[in-house]
Order: sequence, then C-alpha cells, then structure tokens
Amino acid sequence: MTLDKASLAGIVLALGGILAGLILEGGNLGQILQPTAAMIVFGGTLGAVMLQFPLPIILLAVRQLGSVFVNSHRDPEATIQQLVQYAQKARREGIVSLDAELAEIEDPFLRKSLMLAVDGTEPQELRKMMELELDNQAEHEEHVPQVFESAGGFAPTVGIIGAVLGLIQVMQHLDKIDEVGRGIAVAFVATIYGVGSANLLYLPIAGKMKLRIREQQIMREMTLEGVASILEGMNPHMLETKLFGFLVEADQNPERTQEAGR
Repeated sequence: MTLDKASLAGIVLALGGILAGLILEGGNLGQILQPTAAMIVFGGTLGAVMLQFPLPIILLAVRQLGSVFVNSHRDPEATIQQLVQYAQKARREGIVSLDAELAEIEDPFLRKSLMLAVDGTEPQELRKMMELELDNQAEHEEHVPQVFESAGGFAPTVGIIGAVLGLIQVMQHLDKIDEVGRGIAVAFVATIYGVGSANLLYLPIAGKMKLRIREQQIMREMTLEGVASILEGMNPHMLETKLFGFLVEADQNPERTQEAGR
C-alpha cells in the first residue's frame, strides 16, 4: 500500500491556486461559501447520478475513492517472483505439489487459477475459463469510473440551473438596486461549484480510477498467463522473461532502467 503523492499534490495545487487567485484579486472565502448553492449543485448532481446508476454501483464507486489517493495493489514484480517460484516447484515435484500453496495465497484470482491447474485442467480450458472471468470483471469494473464521469457531466449543468434560480430571485427585487449586484454575484457561485467540482474532482477522479482498474486487469492477465505457462511446463527463467513483458519497466522499476542504460 503506497500513498499516491501526485493525487494529493494535484488537488492541493488546484484548489490552492484558485483560492490564492481569489484572495489576490481582493476577494474572500465568504464570497464563494454559499450553502444554498452547494445544496443545489451537489444535491442535484447526486440525484441525477442515482437516477442513472443502481445504488450498489454508486456505493462501490464511493468505496473505491480511496484508490485515487492510496495504491493498495500488489507489487507486480513480487507477483512475478511468486509465479517463478511456483514454476520451479512444479518442475521439481509436479504441478500437484502446488496444492499446498493454495491456502497461503491471498489474491482470489491467482488462487482460483492455480487451483484449476492443480485439479488437472488443460491449459486451453484454463485460459478460456479465466478469460471469461476477466471479461466479466472488466465489464463490472468499468461502471465505477462512469459514475464520476456522469457526475462531471451533470454538475456544470446543475450549476447553471442554480445560477438561473438565483437570478430569478434577483429579478424579483429590482426595486432594491443596492442588493442587485450582490445578488447576481451570489447567483453565479452555483456555476463555480458546478464547473469547479466537475473539472477539479469528478473527471480527474474518473481518470485515475480508469488507470487503477487497468493496472488490476494487467495483473490478472499476467497472473493467468503465468499459471497457464506453469501448467504447460515452461522453463522458470523463460517464464520470468515472459511475465516482465507485461510491465513497463520505466514505471515499475526505475533502478532496473537506470542500470540498463549504463
């Protein structure tokens, strides 16, 4: 589990830069802290999202918010070394010997794949069965970032609705000309909430979630290929080389890339 410094720094820079600009122009935080506007924008956006998606998917998306700031995925290189060790043991003692390892495997996908291999499933059948599970998981997981993408699409429009509602109230009190300017300024706060939340929160969160989900998919694909190759009796060294092909070395292991360039 590692902290995603880019996500934290990004949200701090985005919000900090906007607020600093407001203050430098002579404004203050009180001008954009409007509970009514926030109620309209965030309430309206949430309602629209709930209308579009089933509640379980929305709750799953909320639970997955932590993945934007904390990467809890397994180390891919550690997984490769684990698969290589399984390959070495299978060559020495046979594939059935890996049955003793199943109880210690935490990853459900790896445990299920290896269990099928130990049970004598043919490599082609193993690939078909687990690829079907991969496709089903991918189809289910792609709904999670779509929740925030939809919120990013709804929020600016709901913000405009909030601004129009505010202007309607202002127009009804044109006799009090001193309050018209202040009322218009307050009305446009809803637009700020809508556009700001969409472009600073919802859409970036959706983008980061897509990256996280793709990383998980690559890990599962690598795991499946590793188990199938073990079942086919591939040489452990060749297996290690093959599995490293799933990784982008510059991202996964900077030290390895630096050593290669020397």
